[in-house]
This record gives sequence, C-alpha cells and structure tokens, in this order.
Amino acid sequence: MKKTLFVPMVLILAAAALGGCSEKKEAAAPPPPEVEVVTVVQQDVPVHREWVASLDGSVNATILAQVQGYLVKQNYKEGDFVKAGTPLFEIDPRPFQASLDEAKAVLSKQQAVLQTARANLKRIEPLAAANAVSQKDKDDALGRVQAAEAQVLQAQAAVSKAEFELGFTKIASPIDGIAGAATAQMGDLVGTPQAKALTTVSTVDPVKVYIPISEKEYLEAVERQKEREASGSGERASFTLVLADGSSWPQPGTFAFADRQVDPQTGTLRVAITFPNPGNILKPGQYAKVRALIGTAKNALLVPQRAVGELQGNFQVAVVDADNVVHLRNVKTGGRAGDLWVIQEGLAPGDRVVAEGIQKVGDGVKVNPKTAASPAPQAK
Repeated sequence: MKKTLFVPMVLILAAAALGGCSEKKEAAAPPPPEVEVVTVVQQDVPVHREWVASLDGSVNATILAQVQGYLVKQNYKEGDFVKAGTPLFEIDPRPFQASLDEAKAVLSKQQAVLQTARANLKRIEPLAAANAVSQKDKDDALGRVQAAEAQVLQAQAAVSKAEFELGFTKIASPIDGIAGAATAQMGDLVGTPQAKALTTVSTVDPVKVYIPISEKEYLEAVERQKEREASGSGERASFTLVLADGSSWPQPGTFAFADRQVDPQTGTLRVAITFPNPGNILKPGQYAKVRALIGTAKNALLVPQRAVGELQGNFQVAVVDADNVVHLRNVKTGGRAGDLWVIQEGLAPGDRVVAEGIQKVGDGVKVNPKTAASPAPQAK
C-alpha cells in the first residue's frame, strides 16, 4: 500500500519541478531593446561640406645670411609685425669694410695706370703720323691703353662686389609680415653651407588655408562651377573657417588655387583658400575646419548624423519596419545640412531609422521603438 502511494507522489513532484523550470525560462526571456527612432523627412536644404584644414602664411620668406660672418646684432622683437626693409640682423661688417677699402685702392691704382697709358698713346700718335716712330710702338701703346681699361673695369666690379657684401651684413625683411623666433644667437657663424635659416617672416593677412579634397569632390566642384557660369549668375562658392574652439571666423574665405596634381598616396588634391586676417590673429600652423556651402538639395531625405554608421567608406542605417523589426540598409550619402546627412539612395520618405541605441540592434532584431522629433536642418 505504501509502495503504491509513493509512485504517484514522485510523478507529482517531477511534474511540479518541470513546471517550475518552464516558468523560470519564460521569465528569463529579455524584452525587446528600446531604441529611439526618427522618421525620414523630405525637404529642400542647403548642403555644406567640411574639411580639416591647416593654416599657413600667404607668403613665407626664409631669412638666410648671404655672406659668411659672425652675427653681432638682432634688431627686431620676435613675433612682431615688420615692414619690408626692416633690419632684422647684423653681421660683423669690419672684414667687409676692409675688403671694400682694398678694392677701392686697387681701382684707384688701375685708373692711374690707365691715365698714364692714355697719355703715352696721345704722345705717340702724332709721331707715328710723321713716321717718327714705328707702327709697332703705336700698337704697343694702344694695347697698353686697352689692357689698362680692362683692369679698371675689373677693379670697378670688385668694388661693386665688396659694396654688395658689405650691404649684406645688414639683413632686412623682404616682405611685410610677422617675424618668427630667431634660430641663431649672437656670435654664431652664419652664411656657411651648414648654417640654418636665421628666421622666417610670414605675411598672414590674408592667411592661406589648405584643405585636402577627394578627386570626386574636385570633379563635382568643377561641374558646379560650369553650371554657375552657364547660368550667368556669377555666384562663387563661399567658405567659413571654424576654429578649434568651435567659433566661426567672421571673415568669409575665397578660393585661391588648386594644386597641380593629385597626391598619389592619399588620392586627394590640395586646395588653397584665403581668409582676411585683420589684426593677424590667425597664425601659420593652426588647425581648423573649412565649411563650404556647395548648393541646395531639392527634396532631400534627411536623417541625423548619429543614425548613420560608416565602415570602410560604406554607410549604413538601421530601418525599423511596421512590425518593429530592424533591417540594416546600405545608403548613399550626399552632403551635410547642419547636423543631418542628406541621403541620396537607400531610404524613402516616412521610413523610420534608429537614431539612439543602434549599438543594441542587429539585422532581424525586434525592438521597442520610441519616436523622437523628426530631423530639421540647423542654420549654420
């Protein structure tokens, strides 16, 4: 009797245990991840592009010593604005002054020799006409005059050279600009092949800003310029300089030139843009961003930049369908409109895309979407 009761009890306990496990498994199933979604909107927007930029002087003059000597004076304050012709350094002039004095003495001597030779020729010419001296005597006298004239010319050239070298002991700025730090100290021997540049003077108003653009961007810019010329609008691309602190430089930039070739290592073309720089606030070597208004996108599809992922040059968004299931979709991006991407291909108006929580989802994952405000372009 006891044995008969034991078997049903074991079965009841086993069933209860299995039921408890099933309930635990069902309770452990996680809920769908919560994500923030936005609806793709369509409207006309201005399109900007941005590039990392480096600043440089519009003219950079490297100051070198043109004669060899010892530096004895620095006539400028480092970092100051200097005018063209402002003395920057002085080399000990005494050896060059001595060379000039010597050259002048040689010139005086050669001029005296020439004067004597001409006097001798003047006396011989009438005697030769009367056949009182030989033709050879006349020719010799004429030759001495010509040789003396050549010596005078040589001595004059030596004087000019010595004057130039003495003038080079005063090293002046060839341009208006900001004079940099001196790299030579007083007493240094300068003007040797091993000597470094003394300093650099840079014209920074306007300042020159370099940006690297891709071949595709370059070709697109050429086409846009052709369209402007064909329409006769005369409109030119406008550029804004965004500084490291996030502020925008108040002066707009203008296109200066594109480099002669594409860099084969990076596949980019270097483009120069000039910005007015009153007060010489901007300095060579600074890094900034250049933002360009490249046009207006008609009926553009817009999504937040944070909704677009990039991997090896491919762009992707997470689209949520009517059943709240995520589908990863490749898209083709255009330019930027404020904090938004312009999507050229891969989306349609009204599509819902994941804006926050994209790291939680994958293709085919069901989510709990929370609708956020639709994107709107920001004025920049």
